[in-house]
Amino acid sequence: MKRKIKILSPVLLLTVLLFGCQRNTPAPLEEQQTPDSDTVNLTVWGAAEDEELLRQIIERFEKQYGGQADFQITYQPQSESSCTDALMADLENGADVFAFADDQLNTLVASGALDPVENAESVRQSNLPEAVLAASVNDTLYALPLTADNGYFLYYDKQYFAQEDITSLDQMLDIAAEHGKKVSMEWSSGWYVYSLFGNTGLTVGLNEDGITNYCTWNSTDGKIKGTDVAQAMLDIAGHPGFISTDDAGFLEGVQNGTIIAGVNGVWNAVAVEEVWGSDFGASKLPTYTCGGQEIQMASFSGYKLIGVNAYSEHKMWAARLAEWITNEENQKLRFVQRGQGPSNIVAAASGEVQSAPAIAALLEQSEFSCLQRIGGNYWEPVKVFTAEILAGNPSGKDLQEQLDTMVEGITAP
Repeated sequence: MKRKIKILSPVLLLTVLLFGCQRNTPAPLEEQQTPDSDTVNLTVWGAAEDEELLRQIIERFEKQYGGQADFQITYQPQSESSCTDALMADLENGADVFAFADDQLNTLVASGALDPVENAESVRQSNLPEAVLAASVNDTLYALPLTADNGYFLYYDKQYFAQEDITSLDQMLDIAAEHGKKVSMEWSSGWYVYSLFGNTGLTVGLNEDGITNYCTWNSTDGKIKGTDVAQAMLDIAGHPGFISTDDAGFLEGVQNGTIIAGVNGVWNAVAVEEVWGSDFGASKLPTYTCGGQEIQMASFSGYKLIGVNAYSEHKMWAARLAEWITNEENQKLRFVQRGQGPSNIVAAASGEVQSAPAIAALLEQSEFSCLQRIGGNYWEPVKVFTAEILAGNPSGKDLQEQLDTMVEGITAP
């Protein structure tokens, strides 16, 4: 049979102990019913940065099962963070297999995009418990864990920073400014902005309805008030050693030498290490000054998952490909090529993974992280608030008023 793989070019936290030594042996898919059609058309969505990796994984899948069908597997780049939005636009004609961030799971399940995983017990036995929890709703598994590293930590260039310097953001900003360089962090995303509020006693999270949020970031009580955080952010934003930039901007700054430290995730570990070489460093997030106190920066933790579209025309083959993408061997390959931490127990327990600086930094930061469970109304109000802060509060509007407006948006029904 002629078999075709079509690659279309474009037009992540280990928060638990790495333990155990079990082999990833999912229920033999060969025992399942053979599909009625000899031609299997599948569309796979994955991060643009994973194209080469997924090409290899898809080719090996085709080789493994090539005698059973005529495959036409199409890869399309799709951001894991916005996968649900893209899928909901046309669910019945959406990707058969797709990668997404775990915070989107509830929405995908509620919309009927995902059915329960059939061989759930095998998946549970093969993956880290927290990764399984992140892929489940009410103890029912709806997706396959792919990585256990969807968090963030501190990258730093050892050429500029000693070990004692990286414990304090203030110190790092001063050092960067002295050298005409920058420490970066993305404040246009509430995912990172949480780090400044998360360890202050101010809270945000998902209500029991699974849709709306609660938030006390505008609180006027407690040791740290909302205005204390807002003022600290104004101070950081105005520091000559600070820059707020997105993921692409961080990597570009590292490569051109303007950024010598930054808050980012493991997906850039390989690229950053290529630039800094033996000076490559990674650590938990530093403290920052807030309300006259040194506050340890917090973080959201998360997991990348693989879903199978409940409306897939070739659902059995889609499930088979999803298991292939997430198996032990391919999670190891993902770590080698992309530096991403495995959710598979055996792969995660390997010496290579546990000794990787980026993974070690995530483990160190895990004490100050929590699983992201936030409703959709969280993101835009935070973005509007931080845009004003980054601009230096040009409107002169009272900080408490701005916090109240942000919280009103976050908690809107």
